[in-house]
Amino acid sequence: MILILFSAIFIIPVLIGAGKIMDLFWGSLFPGIAAKALAGILGISIVWTLLSFFIPLNIYVEIGTLSLGFLFFFRNKLYLELYHFSGKDIFLMITISFIIILAGTFSPYILDHFGYYVPTIQWLTEYGLIKGISNLDFTLGQMSVWHIFQAGFSNFSDPFLRINTILLIIYTIYIMERKAWIHLCFLPVLLLFSQSPSPDLPVIALSLIILNEIIAGNRNTTLLFAFSIFIFAIKPTMIWLPLLTFLRTVFIFKSDFKKLLFGIFILLLFFAKNIWTFGYPVFPVALGDLGVSWKPNPEILKTSSQYAVQKTYDMQYSYEEIQRFSTFDYIRNWFFLDGIKSIINILFMVSLITFSAFAWIKKRKLVTLICISLLIKSILVLAFSAQYRFFIDVFFVIFFIFFYDYFDKRKSVTVFSTLSILFIFILSFPNFIQEHLPSFRPGNFIAGFEKKQFYRPSTYEYHQYNTYEVGNLKFNVSKNYPFNFDTPLPAISTSFIFDDGKAGIFPQLSDKNDIRKGFIWKKMISKEKIEAEDVINTIKNTDK
Repeated sequence: MILILFSAIFIIPVLIGAGKIMDLFWGSLFPGIAAKALAGILGISIVWTLLSFFIPLNIYVEIGTLSLGFLFFFRNKLYLELYHFSGKDIFLMITISFIIILAGTFSPYILDHFGYYVPTIQWLTEYGLIKGISNLDFTLGQMSVWHIFQAGFSNFSDPFLRINTILLIIYTIYIMERKAWIHLCFLPVLLLFSQSPSPDLPVIALSLIILNEIIAGNRNTTLLFAFSIFIFAIKPTMIWLPLLTFLRTVFIFKSDFKKLLFGIFILLLFFAKNIWTFGYPVFPVALGDLGVSWKPNPEILKTSSQYAVQKTYDMQYSYEEIQRFSTFDYIRNWFFLDGIKSIINILFMVSLITFSAFAWIKKRKLVTLICISLLIKSILVLAFSAQYRFFIDVFFVIFFIFFYDYFDKRKSVTVFSTLSILFIFILSFPNFIQEHLPSFRPGNFIAGFEKKQFYRPSTYEYHQYNTYEVGNLKFNVSKNYPFNFDTPLPAISTSFIFDDGKAGIFPQLSDKNDIRKGFIWKKMISKEKIEAEDVINTIKNTDK
């Protein structure tokens, strides 16, 4: 807890200072230090994304950013804004922050932390954005903007990768400043995402902030649209939010097109990043082919697409079985999966239908636009991969709209207190959820509470790997473990090695003397096929 507290004390003033710089160019989204901290996140993320095309996000980038942020924080005496809070609000804020930091000290348990988040951050800090990296390890083609933001602070400010915990503290400051008490009801759920730099937490928290500003009548179209695009850039399944802000701009405010230019710039930067790392504008969709030489092999894209279809049905059916489904089977089997996923899917459709009826009855333009945006997003998710993690934000939005006027401070604090106790209990004693909700697979990886958490957050270490070589690529593979969260770079997950071998290809360096020149895929010649087969056989024998 102590080390996370130090990270928060270190990073939040830097974000506020960076936000002051953003204010000089774009103005403030709303009054207060929370707006400056959020603007700092946006500004730093944009700058670091641009820098990462050319240089790694190493300690020199971090020191430069910290120095500039601290300079503006102290020179402009931004710390004085903390005195605007009442004594009661300060006490509540400290109490909530204590709970947030406590939750953030638990061990990471989301599997993407080990297979995607940490490896991405490793690449960004050591090399920056690498052209065609999806050819090495397909998942790395995502390179979320949130991981770019985390990477820049991971050298020494936040080495335990708890930036989500820090964001929740900023979210708390926002709630206190704007008296938006209903948001306290969402905080306990978000505690479950605070141990990893999961993009799910920032997109939910930030989207609820933007939605709150929209409902409150905020007319700063430029920043509302820019933040909406930024949230979309973190996780494209949040497409409903930029749709909403765009529709609101056009049909309610009828604003000038110029007000959208900042957001359009962020969107173009997002496309450029994806084309650079993946070969197409939006990962993992193979649409918008520009014919770049480093785009993934069609067979790998096909495998990824098939896997996404299987994930829609929680891997409970093979791809061949799903292909034989009738239209009725597609719908019925999705609703009646084994375990908790079935309940979530049914609730999702019931919520959408209920909210659509609510919008129809209310006939308020803003509510109608929110409903249209959510429906478009839901149709796209259902069409590509109807996994619950892609539409979980819809529950938050609908709850927010339905109960916006109901939850005052007292009710919200009560809900926050009750749910926080429940979720801290689950994190501390995971056997409870493992026994009573076995279909919630992430629960099987929760480790429970350890005394060392009072000083430093719990982390995992493995450091077991083997080194192989195929063609001009020398690479590392985690030994007897599917993920490469602490394997030296370049590292490849075993599943992608098997996929490449099956497709008759293998990743190669564009320039064998410079890893920063990126990766391409190459049809294997006889010698390389033998090398790849040896690697695959060794991995299989080791895993036994």
